Amino acid sequence: MVGVILTFFGSLFEEISSSIGKKEVSKLEEDVYTMGFLSILWPVLFFAIIIFFIRGQFIFSWDSWPTFLTRAILEVIEAHCALIALTKTDRTTFSFVRLLTLPLLLLVDLILGYALKLPQLLGITLIVVSLSLLLFKQGINKKGIGWVVFISLNAVATISLYKYDITHFNSVETEQFLICSILFIYFFFLILWLDKKNPFRLLGRPLFLAQSLIGGAGGVLTGFAYNFTSASIATTAKRSSAIIWSMVSGGLYFHERQLIFKISILSLLIGGLILLIL
Repeated sequence: MVGVILTFFGSLFEEISSSIGKKEVSKLEEDVYTMGFLSILWPVLFFAIIIFFIRGQFIFSWDSWPTFLTRAILEVIEAHCALIALTKTDRTTFSFVRLLTLPLLLLVDLILGYALKLPQLLGITLIVVSLSLLLFKQGINKKGIGWVVFISLNAVATISLYKYDITHFNSVETEQFLICSILFIYFFFLILWLDKKNPFRLLGRPLFLAQSLIGGAGGVLTGFAYNFTSASIATTAKRSSAIIWSMVSGGLYFHERQLIFKISILSLLIGGLILLIL
């Protein structure tokens, strides 16, 4: 239950931050990579505070290097492509398609020796059918959907490696601090190279400071959620709550179309998600 609650509020904060960033990118007030920089800045600081001032322990095993390094490379690719997907697709379409990660995570659990029950198999089927209806529906904006499919597939690997590392080797805060630091360095130097500007300058503007803080808080909450439950359940809670919040922002903030149809698909997906976690 704790993991589900953390992902629910973490998804809310991430949706607020993403919506602000998407709107500002469309207005050319910030670029897509600055958006990534702002979202990763505060998690680095939050996890550092937890490690050095609250826990007082930097728990990292050198035995985790193969899985950690693989995850780090995939996380950079994931973050880069996710920003492109975020700016190109509708908020609700983005969240819907990312549910592809869930049945694939369950298949990974199956390969690792976990038995799938009949309700979970039915849940996977319902999710696949629901997403198929969405993808083939006329009038749904499918721009950028290929990017979302890619990051949904890639997330299966990053989430599985993350769960493996924090289960067998590293603490949550140490694992996330190192990954977030790598992403921070990547986006910082990418912005300096492409824009020749210091991205810290935007923190002097209240809207961008709020975007960064809220997104950072969301990332920290969802990061700890995986310490309280399985990867498949935590991701199910995260993806399903993200859909709810994205439908709110998509309708009220971005005035997206086909919301009635999307609500119908949402009801089918919720049924599938419930079956997955039974």
